[in-house]
Amino acid sequence: MSTNATLPEPQDLRLQHDIVSQEKWIAARKELLKKEKEASRLLDQLSAERRKLPWVRIAKDYLFDGPGGKVKLADLFGGRSQLVLQHFMFSPDWQEGCPSCSFMADHTDGMLPHLAARDVALVAVSRAPLAKIEVFKKRMGWRFEWVSSYGSDFNYDFHVSFTKDEMAEGKVNYNYKMEEFPSEEAPGISIFYKDAAGDVFLTYSTYARGVDVMMGTYRILDLVPKGRDEDDLDFSMGWLRHHDRYGSDEFADPDRPYWPDAEIPSSKGCGCGSAEGASVRGAG
Repeated sequence: MSTNATLPEPQDLRLQHDIVSQEKWIAARKELLKKEKEASRLLDQLSAERRKLPWVRIAKDYLFDGPGGKVKLADLFGGRSQLVLQHFMFSPDWQEGCPSCSFMADHTDGMLPHLAARDVALVAVSRAPLAKIEVFKKRMGWRFEWVSSYGSDFNYDFHVSFTKDEMAEGKVNYNYKMEEFPSEEAPGISIFYKDAAGDVFLTYSTYARGVDVMMGTYRILDLVPKGRDEDDLDFSMGWLRHHDRYGSDEFADPDRPYWPDAEIPSSKGCGCGSAEGASVRGAG
């Protein structure tokens, strides 16, 4: 499988477009604007419906390893009533976190004060032991809180980690259905609410392309002429590197367990997610 991080061959995109007057361009832009406004209205409606979903009370007493010792799920709110958890793919056997989940995490630190101003905490959780997480976090220069679920059922209960027996069955329960999956770890985002009594509720979880929401870089790429420019890759996120590894094919895990085997059609998505969808097919 080609994993070269170099830029794709240059294209003369001008040949694919009509060159028109400013007046004709504005007319075409206004037609597209109508569709953009309709899409925005539909997204607003969808967000409202998402907030109306029923909740599930979290009855299990999950424990995590944090820099200050053992913490409960309720502790991760940090004095706030809403919690966003990034299910970050980092297996106990890996030496570094998934490149695609790292791409997501690169967008996190700048959001933290703004989320806090709206009563929201954001924390990452992985199965890797805390010592590995801390080393990798320092390497990447991140400041957000990141805890380990090592030894607990948390990842399995939220269907973002799979046992060897589950993998051997050929299909796992991911993104609310049984499907083939290229990795024992998967990405996701879960949202929780804590009431005044300290009870914690699951309000929403999203997987596969649903985690696009944390990838602002993709939003910008969607605006430029070449778009995400992933169509000719072995899998959609194959161009990604950890932000300190662009220009190289250096990975701490030589077998790259977070990426699919290009020879297996069902694993054409990144190990960071589902084969469903054209862009993040992995982290999404």
